[in-house]
Amino acid sequence: MVRCASLLTTALFSLASTLGMTSLHAQQASQPVRVAIVGLEHGHVDGFLGAFPKQNDAQLVAVVDPDPALRAKAQAHFHLDSSLLYSDLDKAVAATHPQALLVYTSVGDHRRIIEAAARLGLDVMVEKPLALSVEDALAIRRLAHEHHIQVMVNYETTWYSSNKAVLDMVSSGKLGDVRKVVVHDGHEGPAEIGVQPEFLKWLTDPALNGAGALYDFGCYGADLITVMMHGEAPISVTASAQTDKPETYPHVDDDATIILRYPHTQAVLMPSWNWTFSRKDMEVYGTKAYAIAVNPRQVKLRTAENQPEQEFTADPLQSPEDTSLHYLAAVVRKQLNPDHDLTSLSTNVTVVQILDAARHSAASGRTIELQPLPKDGE
Repeated sequence: MVRCASLLTTALFSLASTLGMTSLHAQQASQPVRVAIVGLEHGHVDGFLGAFPKQNDAQLVAVVDPDPALRAKAQAHFHLDSSLLYSDLDKAVAATHPQALLVYTSVGDHRRIIEAAARLGLDVMVEKPLALSVEDALAIRRLAHEHHIQVMVNYETTWYSSNKAVLDMVSSGKLGDVRKVVVHDGHEGPAEIGVQPEFLKWLTDPALNGAGALYDFGCYGADLITVMMHGEAPISVTASAQTDKPETYPHVDDDATIILRYPHTQAVLMPSWNWTFSRKDMEVYGTKAYAIAVNPRQVKLRTAENQPEQEFTADPLQSPEDTSLHYLAAVVRKQLNPDHDLTSLSTNVTVVQILDAARHSAASGRTIELQPLPKDGE
């Protein structure tokens, strides 16, 4: 009887512990993920500082930037409490204990910030593209794997329901075998649309942005085609870049065309700071049909020569894959694994490989034949 009572007590204790852990995990999953913003020199940060009060998945616990003028500007514009503002990342982490970093520095600073995040054991989401060079991308991948952190890349077009609809058509075979993809991205130019001075300064510096429009907008199409090709890198990259407005962009290109060759597919990426107006659209031509993501929500589909185009509104994206903050929170909570999707590290290492090759192709006037990247650990 004593032994039975002991076993019963042990079983009840185990059950209570399990229920307690389950309750703890549920409580943690319902709490906002603690996020620190690192960098205020990227203009996209304004959208995120404005978004935090309107949603419940993420709580802003710190804003870090070494420039006191940028901190004061953000504080005044977004009515931030002074307790959120820090000049040093290590001090901010020690004081506020974030679970993830949202990075809004120049692309050239991504590797340095991710090195710090890896040391601190924090997941990271950076603005596109991931890095300036293949060397940097491989170093970031190594850090992420060694320190068991997630590194994600945020693109505006990831949250376009039209792109998801077209990618779903590709993966389901509705379009047949994909033969050609054409992606147009860009706007009239960062100076022309009036981006913030601190943003324009590094966008037009090749040491901090990699190139001009070629990197700034070429990454969108490279991201989409890499997912469409299941992570496969192209066989070759051929690019042409030029500066049509040298008085405005003396050090970087403002217009580029990138041709990617795959075994049975070609992709043509057209990043530009010279479009008549802002555009981010994608055309996918298959052996059975073609589909065009016209804008964030609208899709055109044509299935036969004697059939007219059908135009429809794509189904809304579902949480947590509908916004970057929902997505980030789900990844931090380990509810979602960013594996070979538009945001994932694996996809974006290949994106950097494409951009780096395109930059070298444009500079040399030669087609760049791509070699397989070393696997992690090699």
